[in-house]
Amino acid sequence: MVLLLVGGFRLWRSSGTSGKRSATESVQRGGELIGSLRVEPRTFNRIVSRDQGTDLLNTLLQGRLVRINRATFELEPWLAESWESTPDGLTHTLHLKPGVRWSDGQPFTSADVLFSLQTAEREKASVLASALVSGGKPVDVSAPDPNTVVLVFAAPSGPGLRVLDQIPMLPRHKLQTAVAAGEFGAAWNTKTPPADVVGTGPFVLREYQPGQRVVLDRNPHYWRTAPDGAALPYLDRIVLEIVPDQNAELLRLQSGATDLTQDALRPEDYVSMRRLQERGVVKLVELGVAEADALWFCLKPEVKGKDPRFAFVQRKEFRQAISHAVDREAFAQTVFLGEAVPVWGPVPPGNRQWFSPNLPRYPFDVTRAKALLKEIGLEDRNGNGIVEDAAGTEARFSLITQRGLGWSERGTTVLREAVAAVGIAFDVAPLEYGAMIERMLACNYDAIFMRPLTTDMDPAGNLDFWLSSGSAHYWNLQQATPATDWERQLDALTSEQAATLDQERRHAIFNDAQRLLAENLPAIHFAAPRTYGAHSARLVGVVPGVQRPPILWNADSLSVSGPRQRP
Repeated sequence: MVLLLVGGFRLWRSSGTSGKRSATESVQRGGELIGSLRVEPRTFNRIVSRDQGTDLLNTLLQGRLVRINRATFELEPWLAESWESTPDGLTHTLHLKPGVRWSDGQPFTSADVLFSLQTAEREKASVLASALVSGGKPVDVSAPDPNTVVLVFAAPSGPGLRVLDQIPMLPRHKLQTAVAAGEFGAAWNTKTPPADVVGTGPFVLREYQPGQRVVLDRNPHYWRTAPDGAALPYLDRIVLEIVPDQNAELLRLQSGATDLTQDALRPEDYVSMRRLQERGVVKLVELGVAEADALWFCLKPEVKGKDPRFAFVQRKEFRQAISHAVDREAFAQTVFLGEAVPVWGPVPPGNRQWFSPNLPRYPFDVTRAKALLKEIGLEDRNGNGIVEDAAGTEARFSLITQRGLGWSERGTTVLREAVAAVGIAFDVAPLEYGAMIERMLACNYDAIFMRPLTTDMDPAGNLDFWLSSGSAHYWNLQQATPATDWERQLDALTSEQAATLDQERRHAIFNDAQRLLAENLPAIHFAAPRTYGAHSARLVGVVPGVQRPPILWNADSLSVSGPRQRP
């Protein structure tokens, strides 16, 4: 599954801790953790939105049948405490943990599982439907008794039950009326009374003040316990203050006003945070290599087909010229202050399981870039520094990005200067996050520079990105049929990879898929940053996650000890 970035990083590490609390860390029950949100949630209903605010709250409020450990990437029992799978990988029988209750005290049963999975697959507004499709058909779900759920896949599935990590369990008794009335897409919007947002997660929604904060209290009916049998979560409350500006967010952490930021630090913040660590105010944690930002154009023919620039933007040679025009080593140095590695595809090298080092590469070569543009009829015929086609259509574009992200705005500056050297003009327009996403979803833009985030290391868990019909195939969202031959090939490879059980064969197929994407460059990647997180020294039980959110993924096991340190 692919998420939309809000001032943060999707993080990869090749190895990590097991998710257990250090023997030297003592637990203090109770207390309040204060964190931050860069933007407000668009909804409290994760099934209909992929934004980071909604996703973070989903992690804290809702439970899943199984969980992918964000530090080890192992599949863990969760609301389903055990399961059996047939040798062909088609049928999975899950046994629910007995005695689980929703946060309002109602029992959690297989009827809720059936409701949640069918709603995620069938609702028009769902952004999670592709996770529940196998062999072109929906996964069949049945509930033979209140504590048992049976899933039958139409075809073998490489990730198998891992796809269930994406699907939050929803309370049938609260939401079935909205589904029956055709109003599920608007259910649990941000105006919903907090008491109506019911879950099986470690916390419950107490208060949402738009533009100010989200307050979460411990769920008195939470089902998990610590290894020593103690009730979880340890914390009484989490307060997420809405701080859109990343500078202000960091200052709050540095002053001791908050315990952690939403995501990873910016490269320019590392030095100051290391000094605070030496003084015992904060702790730094190494997170690894993040996914890279991407530059892409809207390639939706029904929207852009009448734009004369579309005739050359849709040519892969045009996008290859841009890739050649950018010095990736200089990009890494300027944009990330040297804390980054050059990349040529969407899978970062830190993802050792699926990264392919054998992709087509585009060395920095201005001469080659100009030659590619000339091959498709683009030359600077009038001497104004911008190439145009034979009809005089210039290669000038508006490039949107998120306002306030230091590396993102530096990145667009570097890109604007790089492509100008080969005759392409970018007029950079930083936008607030919400406005940028609205423009992206409507294909109301020329080009965009941002960082989409995947939620699973396994590519078969991100079919919404790889399939042309996917809701995160972002250069041309949700195509009825593939718009290009290469996308048709990519669909076939992706589907085959997802339906293959043999891991060696899956890797070979995915290498071909990555190569196809790198040859056609619908999205161009330049550098993947090395990243670090930071939290207050009083925060105990931190296990840095490979995926976002890097700390709060393990929120039920966090605790605080003593007051916040002031610098």
